[in-house]
Amino acid sequence: MTQVENRATGITLIGLGPGDPKYLTLEALAWLKQIKVLYLRTSQHPTVAHLPEHLELISFDDLYEKHEGFEEVYEEIIDRMLSLGKVSGGITYAVPGHPFVAEATCPEIFRRAKIEDIPVRVIEGLSFLGPTFKALALDPFPDLVLADALSMGISQTPQTPPSSPVLIAQIYSRLVASDVKLTLMTTYPDDHPVRLVHGAGTDKELVEDLPLYAIDHSEHLGLLSALFVPPLSPYTSFESFQEIIAKLRAPDGCPWDREQTHESLRPFLLEETYETLDALDRQDMRDLEEELGDLLLQILLHAQIANEEGDFNIHHVLDGIGSKLVRRHPHVFADKKVSGVSGVLHNWEEIKAEERKDNGDEAKKGLLDGVPKALPALTQAGEIIKRTRRVGFDYLHNKADPAYLIEQINQFGTAEEKDKFLEDLLLGFSALAYKHEMDAESLLREALARFREQFGIMEASAIKRGESLVNLSKERKEGLWSQAGKAMRKEE
Repeated sequence: MTQVENRATGITLIGLGPGDPKYLTLEALAWLKQIKVLYLRTSQHPTVAHLPEHLELISFDDLYEKHEGFEEVYEEIIDRMLSLGKVSGGITYAVPGHPFVAEATCPEIFRRAKIEDIPVRVIEGLSFLGPTFKALALDPFPDLVLADALSMGISQTPQTPPSSPVLIAQIYSRLVASDVKLTLMTTYPDDHPVRLVHGAGTDKELVEDLPLYAIDHSEHLGLLSALFVPPLSPYTSFESFQEIIAKLRAPDGCPWDREQTHESLRPFLLEETYETLDALDRQDMRDLEEELGDLLLQILLHAQIANEEGDFNIHHVLDGIGSKLVRRHPHVFADKKVSGVSGVLHNWEEIKAEERKDNGDEAKKGLLDGVPKALPALTQAGEIIKRTRRVGFDYLHNKADPAYLIEQINQFGTAEEKDKFLEDLLLGFSALAYKHEMDAESLLREALARFREQFGIMEASAIKRGESLVNLSKERKEGLWSQAGKAMRKEE
């Protein structure tokens, strides 16, 4: 009796290789000669035409038309294979390449079959990777990253480090290529040189060199197409920056960096934050780019120190903020329905309250405890007004009423406690800025920046004429001030 006849039940998973029938393994060919029926995920594979003639071929190509998405296709295939695997004699299921490389169905069939105690045999095949590396004359080590075109295409940004070369499989149509291109172009230049590999491992193998923006115009895109993306600078990924910081703090690193502590770095964190704000105020994008890097340096240094002291590492930081953002945005990452911005903010506060309850610190941590007291007062005011409004408490927001502010100003001159009136006015003007969706801190910074610039022009003008501001008349100062204002408006 043959091996097949002895087998009561079970599933055989078999890889058909990358395309050329010569890559079908001897083990696979021997098995195919023994069986009578072969199930195929798809018949759209060059090797299928060269399989033993006696085989009855049953493909699942019709499911791709039946279902809207690949997930539904794969789920039905998996369910059918598991059901048939329990039948006497068992079944054989074949896929392109290797059963466990760029193949969604086989790993899941294997996993579920083990749970359901269905025997599984895997007959391995040559994947598309080896022939693709050969076509590119590429050694994938040490840092090639593999990615899937479908996952890449639905992402907002590439989930791969740009400092490493990337091979993206299953670029099987112009539509998929277009989606992948748009995702990659959020990180890579439009004209970044890339390579499309078609039919690797077949006699129709072709490598195209072209700019990134043109990949969806290729006439050779098909089921056996993959995209190779060369790296950008070695310093463009988060991981490479993390390695730089760790090296600076290493025993053979920089003496200054190794000396730093959380406490010693406090002034630099504050300084870099304000320099970043200054670049924002000046709308200097080139400077902002540099300042954000300096600010990120401070964050990574603190995370590295925490890692060395056994407190946490940068991945804990990323996991914490990432999971928090997903959790607090169920209207984006789940099926929660909200009505506009007000609904988002209300839902945000409900989720935060639930988090405090789950963490057991509901009584210890109130709504305003998350507003740092070290923030500038105007920034604090805006944040407090925003948070209290989320829970429907409008006490501070109501101080934005212009009639109320005018009344307070009129009473200020005769008030005994002028400081109390001025405090209330400052809160009122902060509320007025918030009511009109303005940031009082930024407005005051901008006003001060304009004053400094105009005063500087006035002062320089006086010095140029050999005059000293302290000795000038009031009228002369007003004249120079007016001239400085006109000069500024001309520059605008």
